[in-house]
Amino acid sequence: MRLNSVVPNFQADTTQGPIDFYEWQGNSWVVLFSHPADFTPVCTTELGRIAVHYPHFEKRNVKLLAHSVDKLKDHVDWVNDIKSYCQDIPGSFPYPIIADDDRSLAVKLDMIDEDSKDDAEHALTVRSLYIIDPDHRLRLSMQYPTSTGRNVDEILRVIDSLQLVDRIPQIATPANWIPGEKVMILPTVPEEELEALFPGGVDKVCMPSGKVYVRTTTDY
Repeated sequence: MRLNSVVPNFQADTTQGPIDFYEWQGNSWVVLFSHPADFTPVCTTELGRIAVHYPHFEKRNVKLLAHSVDKLKDHVDWVNDIKSYCQDIPGSFPYPIIADDDRSLAVKLDMIDEDSKDDAEHALTVRSLYIIDPDHRLRLSMQYPTSTGRNVDEILRVIDSLQLVDRIPQIATPANWIPGEKVMILPTVPEEELEALFPGGVDKVCMPSGKVYVRTTTDY
């Protein structure tokens, strides 16, 4: 799974019924994320916190889709555990979890590490996370080891960045950027176009090299 490649369509059974991925996605963005196994502690915290933050994804036109190489019955039982552990989840559990007990989808989507991908008996998914745009293209990929849980705020931050640069392709977001802070203007934007593109103003930094390539703005 390489950035900007088209994520292939697939059919799957989930805790909210069978889905055809492209049909289910519609015109939304998707965060598709995998977990090593049901009834595991770190995964329980992750699915719980992502569920709590569901309204923040929803307002960004993002659908959530979890995945694990377990049976559907186990997923249903596990969701009850997650809701019990994370009691601040509002209402019913808000997103589906794919059942992939034969691991075929995990292999197809490159969610199993190289040493384990052919081990049908014991292979577990790593913590893969894919952000997929409405054109089914993979826009961002994160791979976490089984020992390390994800940061939900970072997932939301990168979605904000991706959606912003889609709207304004002349910019990029710098390290640690959050919405409202300065963005970087791409070096490919000619100097003579800056005023028309960013009438609110542009800041420029002169480097010791003499090259002016750090240009920032809050006009977005």
